[in-house]
Order: sequence, then structure tokens, then C-alpha cells
Amino acid sequence: MNIGYARVSTGLQNLDLQKDSLEKYNCEKIFTDHMSGSKKERPGLKSAIEFSRPGDTIVVWRLDRLGRNMEDLINIVNSLNNKGVSFHSLQENITMDKSSSTGQLMFHLFAAFAEFERNLILERSAAGREAARARGRLGGRPEKFSKQDVKLLKTLVESGTPIKSIADSWGVSRTTIYRYINKF
Repeated sequence: MNIGYARVSTGLQNLDLQKDSLEKYNCEKIFTDHMSGSKKERPGLKSAIEFSRPGDTIVVWRLDRLGRNMEDLINIVNSLNNKGVSFHSLQENITMDKSSSTGQLMFHLFAAFAEFERNLILERSAAGREAARARGRLGGRPEKFSKQDVKLLKTLVESGTPIKSIADSWGVSRTTIYRYINKF
């Protein structure tokens, strides 16, 4: 039996492309996760592995959908092989099982390339953030209140206006009011 596993990192992404590819490959059952691959506990992957039986094949759209890094990928595939379950990646078109030394070699090569690609993405992202900081953009969520707003908030608090009333009229929580009056 072909068992599919699909994963996207954020709620904004969707699984359609991966699911369509897995269905086209005749996966009879597809398990999914909506979470970062860096999370160790992925319920969909765990369910797929538990559902699999000797002779089955777990199929993913791409290698990076399965493992957090090369070591994790190798550990997952080795545990599948120990259970008698094969692994297949559609985009890289490799099948990994204990009976094929060529499959093992290709798996290790593609896993290394997948990790290399991920590291390049991280490096480019870090360089982009650094360039933005050099131009004065710090990133993160913009401040809710200006310094003038904070002065007004402090004046209201000092005049005895209850924090709850201030928070309600400004449409924020009491915690936000306290954070801003203590910040500046």
C-alpha cells in the first residue's frame, strides 16, 4: 500500500499540490501536518508511520517534507526500513529500502542537497534582515501607540482614570496599557 504524507509549514500555505501529487501516485491513505518541519512531534507523520505495515511505502512530495534536517531524515527512513516499510520521494524520484544500495546512495545525496538548499535559504533570509536593519528597518510588529499617545495615556492614568476604562476606550487590553506606560 502507498501511504502519503504531506506537510506545510504555515496555515497560509495549503496542501493541494502535495495531495494531488500523492493521489496521482495512487496513495490510498494520506496523512497531513500543518506545522514547521523543525517541530519534533508531527502527529500526521507519527500516524502515517504507525498506520504502515511491512511491505508498504510511505510517499512524500519532496524530501524536505519528511525530515527536519539530514540526520532526522536518515533516522526516519532507517526506522521505516527496520519496520519493513519503504520510502519514496516524488520530486526527487527516489525509493529507499534496505534491498537497494543505489537507493541508499541516492537518498543520502538528495538529503544532503535538501539540507544545503535549506541552509542557503536561511543564509539569504539572515542577509536580507541584516540589510534591512542597516537601512533602519528593525522588523517585528509596529508599535501600537506613538510617544504622544503614551504621554496622553500617562496623563489619564495620573489623573485617576481607571486602566480598564482607558483600555476599553482605546480598544486594547489592560496589559497593553500597562506595558506602554511602563515602557516609556
